[in-house]
This record gives sequence, structure tokens and C-alpha cells, in this order.
Amino acid sequence: MTDPGLEIVLDNLDRAFATSSWHGTNLRGAIRGLTLEVAAFRPRPDRHNVWELVVHCAYWKYAARRQLTGEKRGSFPLAGSNFFPRPQGAAAVADWRRDVALLERCHEELRAVAATLAPGELRRSPRPSGRSRLEILLGVAAHDLYHAGQIQLLKRLARGRGR
Repeated sequence: MTDPGLEIVLDNLDRAFATSSWHGTNLRGAIRGLTLEVAAFRPRPDRHNVWELVVHCAYWKYAARRQLTGEKRGSFPLAGSNFFPRPQGAAAVADWRRDVALLERCHEELRAVAATLAPGELRRSPRPSGRSRLEILLGVAAHDLYHAGQIQLLKRLARGRGR
């Protein structure tokens, strides 16, 4: 038996990440076709670029999956947490594509774990944190859309500077 609430949550995750929706550009759509130059553009030296937001979103999808499964820290492929400086040294298109693939993989892994939740599990907290699985998963969808909006603004700023 499928939990109808879970189907709604999965639909929200999909719409925020890559499925067409009424609200406009989702996270995957915001980064589709970006050049390396636009992905690495910073409006100021102390501000994040699109590339860093992509890896940041991948990390939090990983962290949410970890919360749902009880998996221990340390399996994210990059050292650190939250924000990861990008690019480092000479940036390459292959590095950008690798990080986009990481985002996609982290999304698919989170979605796969979420899809296995048994009926009634959405409202329960996986840990003593008090956050239910529902809050965690809807939070990921909101996080994707928040950063999709930021990315859209960064793209406009980058292109407005002749990029």
C-alpha cells in the first residue's frame, strides 16, 4: 500500500529539482546549459558562485538522506560540509560536469530512499532531532527552489557583465 502523502512529497521533490512546474525554473533547469564562465562567476569576491551553490545543494541532499537512513557522516565524496569553494586552481569543464553529476546522483539517492518509506513513516522523526521525515523532505524541495532563484539572479548578473 502506498502512502498518498509520500506520493505528494515525491512529486514536490521532483518538481523542485527537475520536473516542469507552475512556479518556473527548478534547480536542474537553472543550471542547464550553463557555461563554465557563468557557473564560476562571482558578483563579489566574498560571494558564492553558481558552482558552489550546486555542490551545496548536493551536500544537503546527501545530509537529508543520511538523516533518513541513519548513515554516519563521512561518505560525501568531498571533504568538508555545507559550502565547498569552487573552482580551485584552473577550472575545467570536466570538473563542473562532475559536480553537476554529483548533484544529480545525490538527488536520485535521496529520492530512492524517500520512495521506500512505509505508510505512516512520514510524520515520524528518524532521530531525536524532532524533525519529521516530511519536514526533511519538504525542506529539501524548498532548499532547491530557494537556490534555483539565487542561480537565476547570478546568471543575470553574469550575463549583464558581458559573460
